[in-house]
Amino acid sequence: MDNIFNKIIKGKTVLLGVGNILKGDDAFGPRLAEILAGEGHLICIDAGSAPENYLGKIAREKPDTVIIADAVHMDAAPGTYDILHKDEIVRSGFTTHDLSPVMAIEYLEQETKADIYMLAVQPGNVAFGEEMSDSVKKALGEIVAAIKKVTSEQ
Repeated sequence: MDNIFNKIIKGKTVLLGVGNILKGDDAFGPRLAEILAGEGHLICIDAGSAPENYLGKIAREKPDTVIIADAVHMDAAPGTYDILHKDEIVRSGFTTHDLSPVMAIEYLEQETKADIYMLAVQPGNVAFGEEMSDSVKKALGEIVAAIKKVTSEQ
């Protein structure tokens, strides 16, 4: 399988991990940001459940690429992941957060002119106090390996 990150990680890249680490699979985004911190040319930000608080910081970085990593209800099997563009995010369903990801993306597009993607993983369980499911842990491992491969080649 092609490494999907070869096509999207270009230039200065910000990875914004979004999610609540206390809610099972919703911890995907923050865990990804934590694991990849310091990897290659990535700027990793754990935004927790309040990504809107980090939009100005991202804009000041003047990135070429922004990847928003989050648990997204895509009507797929838990652990399924995909790269979504703005139009696909509207059709995909809902993230597990209050802020509209489309509004955040439109703001970042206007402020940075960066290519912006959402790395979406289908959660299985987002109940408070639960651990991350095995299917999302597996996806996390695959994604970390794929991103590290790309960043080590740059």
